[in-house]
Amino acid sequence: MESGLMLVLMAIWVVIPIPFILSRAPAGPNRFGETGRPMEFVPAVKAFFSNYFNFSGRASRSEFWWAILFVFIGGTIASFVSLINAVWTLAIFFPSIALAARRLHDINRSGWLQLMSLFFPIGFVALIVWYCAAPKEQTAG
Repeated sequence: MESGLMLVLMAIWVVIPIPFILSRAPAGPNRFGETGRPMEFVPAVKAFFSNYFNFSGRASRSEFWWAILFVFIGGTIASFVSLINAVWTLAIFFPSIALAARRLHDINRSGWLQLMSLFFPIGFVALIVWYCAAPKEQTAG
């Protein structure tokens, strides 16, 4: 009985994200504003922290991935001291969510789709694919 329930729960865990993954971004122009501009490492890190609570607009792929690299390197360094790691985690929590929302906006998808990462591994893989996707231009049809 328990294995049957576990199988049903696992099936639900896999089935819930499927409609979100298979749905296409809305047709027509991008509804989230102008295309994010490509950035180098330092401007991307500055934009990461200057847009601390900015969940609107768009973030280019380069802005997103440079900021993720910075977060990874900073997290690796901070992990050696637990107090610094806690402060680092708190410092990057909101800007990371805001950056991911703006990156999803760049492909004309809602920032709320970040919640797909809760459905590991299927939702997480879908998010990685979307983060790597080319932007949907504002004038594209």
